[in-house]
Amino acid sequence: MSRINIKRAIVLLVSGKAEPLTHTEEKGWQVRSPSVVFDVPKQIRLTFSGNERLWNVPPVNRREVLRRDRYTCQYCGSTKNLTLDHVIPRSKGGKHSWDNVVTACERCNSRKGDRTPVQAGMPLRTQPKAPMHPVVTFAEQFWREQQQENLE
Repeated sequence: MSRINIKRAIVLLVSGKAEPLTHTEEKGWQVRSPSVVFDVPKQIRLTFSGNERLWNVPPVNRREVLRRDRYTCQYCGSTKNLTLDHVIPRSKGGKHSWDNVVTACERCNSRKGDRTPVQAGMPLRTQPKAPMHPVVTFAEQFWREQQQENLE
């Protein structure tokens, strides 16, 4: 389920990619043009499923890595002067992949240098991994909150 704006709803209804849900009693909106009056329901359901609905893992780039690591250095926890660091340096065969790139402040990045975290004595706060599908992330957060409530 998601919210969309009324323009998108009209396009989906007109193109046949969505249908109105009839089990609700609420009236929708009337959209008027010079020649047509179009009733837009408050709730619609998609009737198609195609490749355009698939979620792909985003490419490894600065913005996505910073977002994944919550804009904090993965070595010291700083939030200032952030850069990207390859856990296993590229000169030692490390790849530019989600499992090998983390956020690091300039100080930690230069201190680590061309070494692995073990060699530099700088353990990572969290293990790097590719971002998950937004629905999976939401479900995990929901279950964590439910477990917290059950413990209290």
